[in-house]
Amino acid sequence: MKLIHMSDIHLTAPGATIGGRDPRRNFERALAHVLRDHHDAELMVITGDLSDWGDREDYLWLKAQLDAFPVPVRLCIGNHDNRAAFLDVFPDLADEGGFVQGIHDTPAARCLFLDTNYAQTHAGRYCAGRLRWLAARLDEHDGPLLLFMHHNPMPVHLAPLDRIRLLDDTAFRELAARHRSRIRHIFFGHCHLPLAGSVAGIPVSSLRGTNHASYPLFSETVMLSASDLPESYGVVFLGDDYVTVHMVEFGYGGPIRVEGSPDYQDWNRETMAR
Repeated sequence: MKLIHMSDIHLTAPGATIGGRDPRRNFERALAHVLRDHHDAELMVITGDLSDWGDREDYLWLKAQLDAFPVPVRLCIGNHDNRAAFLDVFPDLADEGGFVQGIHDTPAARCLFLDTNYAQTHAGRYCAGRLRWLAARLDEHDGPLLLFMHHNPMPVHLAPLDRIRLLDDTAFRELAARHRSRIRHIFFGHCHLPLAGSVAGIPVSSLRGTNHASYPLFSETVMLSASDLPESYGVVFLGDDYVTVHMVEFGYGGPIRVEGSPDYQDWNRETMAR
């Protein structure tokens, strides 16, 4: 099975840019790229920071794009999002507690979508009420399960990012640990970086967003770091006994060389011409 993971699309008013890049235009480019190469995906998930300022108009525009998109899409919210404005446009994505949480079953796994938004801060929270919701969902299904969330559920050891991670990540990891045999993978966003690791023995991954990119500058301890690296989205393949995750840099504009291309014959040990 194939699914698409996007994150941090950061929609803004028409024509507004972030880091010199147009989030709406780049999101449209990402959708077109997915349809060109991955129209057979079972599901696309966008893990938060849907709007840069949490504006209702951004959610209305997003809904119009997704209503016309032929692949099923599910959404999480992030620290830049406004839960009330989002649910005014997407009311069917609220759980019984008013959080943006839900379930989507696929042939390969049950997907759970988590709400880590914590109002008035860029850090994330997963409070007792949300933990109870997740515990109930994990208890009621034999698995396998995939979890999608915005904030990183473990330290990434970049000080500016770790200050705005999921602040109650220990409680989250303790709950995940009790179900690790049935959770195949956790996907998150927020950091604008390609990341991989594990949480309570469960593999996790993240990626750059569809607009602006960060950079792992370990020497900077106060300010977030930005770069001009290409915009990206993720492609995930799930088999019975494996998960493969790609980060596709659709914003890359340079050459891509394949075997048989005109210059490939020059790639040899004698000349070392590459």
